[in-house]
Amino acid sequence: MKKRIIIGSILLAAAAVGVFYYLRSKQYHPPVWKTAVVDSGSISVNVTATGAINPVVTVQVGAQVSGIVSKILVDFDSVVKKGQVIAVLDTVLQYASVKDAEAAVAKAKAQVLLTQQQFIRADTLLKQNVASKADYDLAFANYTSAKADLLAANANYGHERINLGYATIYAPITGTVISRNVDIGQTVISSFNSPTLFTIAKDLTQMQVLTDVDEADIGQIRVGQTAEFTVDAYPYEKFRGDVAQIRLQPTMVQNVNNYIVVINVANPDLKLLPGLTATTTIKTQQHDGVMKASVNAIHFSPPADFVAHSDMDDTLLTALSAKRVAPNEIPKPGSSCFVWVVHGGTPVPHRVTTGMFDGTYIELAGNIKPGDSVITGVATSAAAASPTANNPFMPQMHPATPKK
Repeated sequence: MKKRIIIGSILLAAAAVGVFYYLRSKQYHPPVWKTAVVDSGSISVNVTATGAINPVVTVQVGAQVSGIVSKILVDFDSVVKKGQVIAVLDTVLQYASVKDAEAAVAKAKAQVLLTQQQFIRADTLLKQNVASKADYDLAFANYTSAKADLLAANANYGHERINLGYATIYAPITGTVISRNVDIGQTVISSFNSPTLFTIAKDLTQMQVLTDVDEADIGQIRVGQTAEFTVDAYPYEKFRGDVAQIRLQPTMVQNVNNYIVVINVANPDLKLLPGLTATTTIKTQQHDGVMKASVNAIHFSPPADFVAHSDMDDTLLTALSAKRVAPNEIPKPGSSCFVWVVHGGTPVPHRVTTGMFDGTYIELAGNIKPGDSVITGVATSAAAASPTANNPFMPQMHPATPKK
């Protein structure tokens, strides 16, 4: 009998343990949450684009007459003053043209004197009724035509003298020669388009970045905004400038309209060279002293089984459904939505107002504070919820090899 009681007790205890573990297996276990910390600080919206660095004023110096280059008095990087002689063309042909025009002037003067005497003679004979009126008119016409020919000869003479002067090339501005396109002995042919001999930059201590901004971003750009840029020549140095102009003429690049934004930048140490490629970041908006969190926090919605096992009332559930933010949606500043804050291990929804979005973090205002943990998703394991779990720069732990 005693033996039967002992066996029965063992079977009853086993049944109780089985029931306990069965009920335990059916009990709901909340998921492991991925979290991020609410931070306080500054948040800004930036537009990134690329462009080229150029001098503010660049003058292309050409030749208005044709000829052979006989002298070059400057070279690349030469500093020149306004009015300085920088090149001379061979003047043999121009000088010959000047002499020819000078001879034409002398000939025209002689013709004026001859026709003047003929006119005076015809006028005297007409008054004495010896010459006819026709002779007088012819003499007068010849005299008038000779004077006109003299004016034309003088004009041509002046033109040839000017062309002779054009054979000497002067610097039109004070600056630095950044391009020289001719050599001594080269023939320069001036036609409808004046050939470019030199390119002179006025002042290399003041530069500008001509940045191509996509049409999707141009609406955020305003004159006076701050810009930062880097160049490959100085990869660890940031340069700063200000937006000076937004050019209205678009350029088509791969079926997308781009607009040129001009950024003025000081270059006192002449580090920035013409033609360098600049990667530019234009700061369009900035808010300081605000709360911000990962944008995933406003996209998070708890799983259906978690909601089913929670004790939230219908009013809150309706509000959560109405204010839900779609996965790819960025709400407008001032919009209302919910984030889930972990309090004592329990997620609690908090209504917040969104603000500026910088591509990673979004500005939040509401019943939250810096340091709060907001849920950004559901982790597959506790390790995955850790901020350093997937960081490739953290040391990786390898499992120990079991002993044989």
